[in-house]
Amino acid sequence: MQALFIGQSYIDVTFITDHMPSGDEKYVASAYAVSFGGNAVTAAFCCAKLGIVPDLIATIADDWLGHMFQDMCTKYGIPLHGRKVNTSSLSFIMPKDGKRAIVRCRDDHHLHPFPILNLEGCRALHVDGHQPDAAKHYAKVCRDSGILTSFDGGGLRSDTHELLGLIDVAIVAERLCEQMNLEPGAMLDYLKSRGCRIGGVTMGEKGLVWYNEKGEVGTLPALPVPSARVLDTSGAGDVFHGGYLYSYLANPDKSWHDHFDFARSASAIKVQHLGNEAGLPSHDDITHVRQEFGIAA
Repeated sequence: MQALFIGQSYIDVTFITDHMPSGDEKYVASAYAVSFGGNAVTAAFCCAKLGIVPDLIATIADDWLGHMFQDMCTKYGIPLHGRKVNTSSLSFIMPKDGKRAIVRCRDDHHLHPFPILNLEGCRALHVDGHQPDAAKHYAKVCRDSGILTSFDGGGLRSDTHELLGLIDVAIVAERLCEQMNLEPGAMLDYLKSRGCRIGGVTMGEKGLVWYNEKGEVGTLPALPVPSARVLDTSGAGDVFHGGYLYSYLANPDKSWHDHFDFARSASAIKVQHLGNEAGLPSHDDITHVRQEFGIAA
C-alpha cells in the first residue's frame, strides 16, 4: 500500500442542458457522462491515473450501481475495501456557465464497522470527512506513525474540528469558509490553530490561498482556461487533491508550492471535460497545459 484514501462513493450522472423541464414537460440534454464520484474517491482515481495507485475505503452496495463502481476500480487497479451500505449513492450534476447544480441521493448508513488494514508501506492518507469513524481512526494511526495526513474540507461536518487536529495538510473549499462565517484569511488562521502544518483555501477560478510550513501565506492563481473551454467544474477540486497527493508521493523532496502547482495544472484539465473520468489528467495532458499557459516544467 502506497497511500490510503477514505470517502463516500457515488455514481455521477453529469449532463448539459440549457433548460430544466418542470411538470409533465420533457427535454433532451445535449450531452452526458456517467462516472465515479465523491471527493476522496475522485482524488484516488486521479492519483491512480497519474501512476500511483492508492487503496480505497469506500461505501459499496450490492446493486447494479455498486457493481459498476467496482468495475471502475478494477479498471484502474484500485484495491477497494468496501464498507457495505444498502443502496448506492447517486449524483445528478448540471454544469452551466462555470457553475454546477447538484442533486444527490446518498446512503451513508454503514451496515458494518470500517475495515482494519495493514498500513505497511503507506506514505499518505487522504480523507474528506465521510466515514468519520474510519477517517479519525486512520488519521490518528497515521499521525502517530509519521504518515502524511491530508484533508479535503469540502463542507462542514460534525467532526470537522476534531478531525483537523489530526491533519498535516488541510485544503478546504470556499464553501467551508461560508459555512463557518470565516474569510479565507481567517480560515488559514483557524487551520493553523488546529495544528495543520500546511493549509489552504481553494477558490475556483480565483486560485488558491495557502500557507507553508513556516506559516507564510501565499497565493497561487488558477490557470486561465478561457471561459468558452470551461465545460464542467464539478470534480476540479477533487482532482486538485489527487494531483498534489500524487506529486507528494512521486517527489517527496519537492516543495508544497511545487505540489500545488502541479495540482492546479491537473484541475485546469478537468474543467475542460464532461464528467470525472474524462477529466482525469495524464502526464502528457499536464505537460501540454503547462506549455500552453507558459508554466515552467
